[in-house]
Amino acid sequence: MAKNTPDFVLRPFEGLPGEPDWVALRELVPAATATARTTAEHGARDVVVTTVLPNSWAALHRTDGVVLVALQTGTSSGDASHDVATALLLALDAEPGTAIETIGLPTPGPRLQDVLDLSVPFEVTVQESFAYWLDPSTDVTPDLQAALEEADAGIIDTRRLAAAESAYWCRMGAREYLRWAQPADEQVVLDGLSRLHARRESGFDDAKFIGYFRAAGIVVPVWELARGSEADDVEKPLAAFVPRLEAAMADDTPLDANARRARAGLVARQVTLR
Repeated sequence: MAKNTPDFVLRPFEGLPGEPDWVALRELVPAATATARTTAEHGARDVVVTTVLPNSWAALHRTDGVVLVALQTGTSSGDASHDVATALLLALDAEPGTAIETIGLPTPGPRLQDVLDLSVPFEVTVQESFAYWLDPSTDVTPDLQAALEEADAGIIDTRRLAAAESAYWCRMGAREYLRWAQPADEQVVLDGLSRLHARRESGFDDAKFIGYFRAAGIVVPVWELARGSEADDVEKPLAAFVPRLEAAMADDTPLDANARRARAGLVARQVTLR
């Protein structure tokens, strides 16, 4: 029998520029936009990749012609890249002012890696409001303003840090965290973290390494920061820590007994998102 759904893909965004940021926008960041452009075959159109759209729409062709496609939507197949590409192509073909609410049952088709110009950087802007959903010329009525304020109230304070690629500071309740999506192979990242953890060097400044989770096939280590830490407070100590982690991940010698125990503890506590 012919297969009519895409196979499961462990790392659906692998091969895209800024893969860890694609994962972060899908799994970690509440409100953000990023740049992308389709290939010449698909019109060389600039598009806005975003975290979420109203009513969990898959995509939106705004009345001013801007096309937005969301990452935080339900997966219809085993390949998120295929599903997002499907929504994007539907939005590109739709009339301005049209929302792509769902993409329906999955069928074979191109992936983002086929649809997007891979030479265009994936530049992320963390947003403090969902006002970017709207055409700037939209008349914001009191009801619309109230709806936006209600949506904005759920945004967790988040900042993208400059000291490391795909590293995000966030405040959740009374606590602050660093969540740093890693592009390297999972085993390489875990071995590096285990070496540092065994030497009690997995933290930095007042930041405590508390574990990691796996999202879209990559590893996202998490540090709990000193209470009240702002994003700017993390930049300098993180910049100093980056070479230590890179060196630990570049070390390909076998783990010693302490590092193996540390690794077993990390793996036992890891959580998989989606």
